Amino acid sequence: MSVEGLSQVHVSVKDVPAAVEFYRDVLGIDFLFDVPGQAMAFFDVGGVRLYLGEAESPEFESAPLLYFSVDNVDAEYTRLKTAEVEFISEPHKVHATDEYELWMAFFKTPEGHVNALTEERYPA
Repeated sequence: MSVEGLSQVHVSVKDVPAAVEFYRDVLGIDFLFDVPGQAMAFFDVGGVRLYLGEAESPEFESAPLLYFSVDNVDAEYTRLKTAEVEFISEPHKVHATDEYELWMAFFKTPEGHVNALTEERYPA
């Protein structure tokens, strides 16, 4: 038996309603559900559940760097800048092969986590 895939990622947040608003309304990620009476919210990111919630104890605190795939990193950068998302880098090429170029732009969430937008650009 081996690992078959990634099913869920947890990101610790202190203000779940504000995090839901950012990930759902600003980034546009599909909101799945929250858990009534608990500080937990779940999203679907390309078939992987993103779990935003308060850490139950210090050993469960997490701040993973998430890389979100987009069709056009330049357009998403512009859209999110207009929504006052704080970027720490403009879109830039980070890698190139004969088949494609990998472009990224890094930004901060309201909680201060660093995430990135990524685009694989293929020649026409």
